[in-house]
Amino acid sequence: MARLPVYLRSLLELAGGDTPTISSERLAEMAGVNAAKVRKDLSYLGSYGTRGVGYDVEYLLFQMSRELGLTQDWPVIIVGVGNLGHALANYRGFNDRGFPVGALVDADPAKVGEHIGALAIRSIDELPAIVTELGTSIGVVATPAASAQDVADRLVAAGVRSILNFAPAMVNVPPDVSLRKVDLAVELQILSFYQQRQAPALAAVVLPSEVGAAPPATPPAGNGAQPGAAPSPASVTADGSA
Repeated sequence: MARLPVYLRSLLELAGGDTPTISSERLAEMAGVNAAKVRKDLSYLGSYGTRGVGYDVEYLLFQMSRELGLTQDWPVIIVGVGNLGHALANYRGFNDRGFPVGALVDADPAKVGEHIGALAIRSIDELPAIVTELGTSIGVVATPAASAQDVADRLVAAGVRSILNFAPAMVNVPPDVSLRKVDLAVELQILSFYQQRQAPALAAVVLPSEVGAAPPATPPAGNGAQPGAAPSPASVTADGSA
């Protein structure tokens, strides 16, 4: 299921163009997976393609949109209209992909009544009425960590059964509520891990700008290197040893 939106995004790039069909190899390349996995995933949708031709792009779009529940719009309620809430409210991609922002909610009385685009910020106490007005909705928690659990509880009590949590906090919801978490700090920490692992390898490579610099210390005898000669880039391993 988690790969279907990636396939969908790839297919949307082709829709309406001069590519009526697509092979599993091409779709795999665009989605960053292998072709066998694409074929297996699409078989669950009941789509098997045609040997030598591939998959019909428009039909695949229909199948995936139906499977992901995108044949109708799902209103989004953003709770917490700080810097992140403002950014999310102004993001046009939600509406373009079937998730129109239906309401902006905040617990700060000073913000209630302010407008972001065509929407006025409403009080968090109005959540039950808002959910009744919009019908089945998706709640977005964009509050500080300390408020996240209370906001999630209020959304659940109001009848929301799908929540996207941007707050940097663990949130507990009942088993019948779907919860997804987006923690930007965690993603940056993961990138930091790979960044610091790459640093020693990059530092070990002799860069063109270093040509002509003072030679390194003479290597230990018996390794076949000439005294005072710097190892070539090709002879340097990822751990910095020659």
